Amino acid sequence: MSGRREGASSATDPEAGNPPIRRLDGWDADALSDLAATYDTPLYVLDLDRVRENHRRLEAAFPDAEISYAAKANALGDVLETLLDAGAGIECASAGELERALAAGAAGSEVHYTAVNPPAADLDYAVEAADEHPGLTIVAGARDTIDRLAERGYDGRLGLRVNPGIGAGHHEKVRTGSDAKFGVPADRAVDVLADAADRGFDVVGIHAHVGSGVSGDALESHRKFVARVGDLARDAVATVGELEFVDVGGGFGVPYREDEQPLDLESVAEATRDALGEVDAQLAIEPGRYFVADAGVLLTRVNTVKEAPETAVVGVDAGMTTLIRPAMYDAYHPIRNLTADATADERETIPQTVAGPICESGDVFCADRELPASERGDTLAIGNTGAYGYEMASNYNSRPRPASVVLEGDDVRLSRRRETVADVTRPERTARETVEDKPERGE
Repeated sequence: MSGRREGASSATDPEAGNPPIRRLDGWDADALSDLAATYDTPLYVLDLDRVRENHRRLEAAFPDAEISYAAKANALGDVLETLLDAGAGIECASAGELERALAAGAAGSEVHYTAVNPPAADLDYAVEAADEHPGLTIVAGARDTIDRLAERGYDGRLGLRVNPGIGAGHHEKVRTGSDAKFGVPADRAVDVLADAADRGFDVVGIHAHVGSGVSGDALESHRKFVARVGDLARDAVATVGELEFVDVGGGFGVPYREDEQPLDLESVAEATRDALGEVDAQLAIEPGRYFVADAGVLLTRVNTVKEAPETAVVGVDAGMTTLIRPAMYDAYHPIRNLTADATADERETIPQTVAGPICESGDVFCADRELPASERGDTLAIGNTGAYGYEMASNYNSRPRPASVVLEGDDVRLSRRRETVADVTRPERTARETVEDKPERGE
C-alpha cells in the first residue's frame, strides 16, 4: 500500500481543523481495511499528524510552560522523533526509555529521567548518560536514590519528585499522587532538597504527578494538587534558592466512551496557573496519553463466531497480550466493524462479547456490546489505543507481539515489524548456547 486513501484521517484535513478529540468513526474504514490486508492483523496504526496536532493544542493552552512527553505512553521511535521535532522534551521512567529518547536525537537538555525505585543498572546508565549528554536532569523520588547517585559520583542536575498526598485518575491503580510508592512525602521534601543542595547537587526543580487519565470531573482534585505543589515550590525557593522548573506532571484525560466530552484543556490550563500561583520557576507539564491516545487504533480480525445463551462470542486474533487495558483496568475502548461499514452491509445489531485467544476469562475487549453482527473474516478496529497499547503488550501464552505502522501525510510505513515465535524463544535458545560454551564449574 503506497499511501492512505483520501480522508483516512479527518484530523489531517485542513478543513477539519484541530478537534479536541478524534473519534473512532473519524477514521476511514476502507483505508484501515487496506492496512489490515497489507500488513496483517493484529496491527497497531498510529497517525503522526494527529500527534502533532495534539502537541499544538497543548502549546496553545500552556504557552509559557515547558512541555515534555511522558514516553511510557508510547515509546515508539517515530513518536519520539515527531515530538522532539515539534519542540517537546521527553520524560523517561526507565533506562530503556532514556536510551530510546537519546537514540531519537534528544539533547540532554530535552530529557528528564524520572525514576521510581530505579534498579542499579538503570542508575548506572542514567549517570553515564548525564555525563555524555550535558543538561540531562535526573529526578529522584527518595532520599535513598539521592544517596545512590552520590555513591556513583553524580552531583549534576537534580529534581525531586514529591508526594503531595492527593491523587486522581481513571483507576485506583494509576492515582500516583496519593500513593506512597511515588515521591518524597510533602512534609519532608524541602529538607531533602536542602540536604541535596548542601551536598553539592545542582538542584533545579521539583516534580509531582497526580495520576493518569484525569477527567473534567477531577478538576478540583487537580487544582488542590497543583496548589499544594505551588506551596512546596515557594518553600523550596525560600530554602534552597532559585529553581528552574516546577513540574506538575500530566495525566490529562481523553474520552474513551463515545458519549464522553473531551477535556476542556483551556480550563485545565487556567486552573493550573491559578492554583500554582506566583513561583520563581517555569511551569512544566509532561502529558503522555493526551499526545497519542486518539492517534492510534488497533486492527484485529474475526476468526470465530459462537452463539451463547445471552450473547454472541466473537473471537479475534488480538488479545490481552496485545491490549491489556480492558483486562487490567476494566477500561472501555470503542469498537467498530470496518467490514460492515466499508461494504455498507445492513447487518442486525446484536449484543456481542469480543474475546481474544488467551486462556483467561479476562481476555475480552467488551461484553454484551451492541455491534453489527460479526462474521468470520471481518476486520474490527479498536479505538484510542495509541497510549499504553503496545507499551503494555506481552508474550504471555508465548504469543508474538503485533506489528505497528505509522501514517504521516500520504506516507504509510512499517514502524515495528511483527514478532515471530522465534523472536519469543530466542532468549532461551541463546541462553542454552551460552551455557554450552561455558566451562563447568571447577574446571
